[in-house]
Amino acid sequence: MDEFAGRYDNRVDAKGRVSVPASFRAVLTKDGAEEIFCYPHPERRCLEAGGNRLVRKIHQILEEFPVLSQEREDLATFYFGESETLKIDADGRTILPKRLKEFAGIADTAVFVGLGDKFQIWEADEYDAFRSEARDRARALRQQLGAGGRSTSGQTEKARE
Repeated sequence: MDEFAGRYDNRVDAKGRVSVPASFRAVLTKDGAEEIFCYPHPERRCLEAGGNRLVRKIHQILEEFPVLSQEREDLATFYFGESETLKIDADGRTILPKRLKEFAGIADTAVFVGLGDKFQIWEADEYDAFRSEARDRARALRQQLGAGGRSTSGQTEKARE
């Protein structure tokens, strides 16, 4: 699989080391990434992470703005200035820096959540609360789109009736 998928609750040891899920490491390897690109989420109390594909997508976003624009500088500062590059050791572990752990409220357990082209790292209770809210929003969105979702023309099943 070429996507980050699933939920994994992994223990963080006293040195801040945590095992990166094997399936996530496999996706990073396929992506040609030897390290994890990780930054604080802009709106939620969690970390976002990924490999080369995520970095390329961030560059694509930045390229939408003029080189010397304030918007581009703000986004670059956020994504690159606040990021950390996390090495993965021979045992498949990485060290979560204190600053990132504190931002996300992670103490003894880190929850890895796959989101396709990237993944998030959460504190367990924070993630459970978010997941509950996200499930409610997803249900409402499914009802809004109808059981068939969007067609290739962009119309929902309901709109064609």
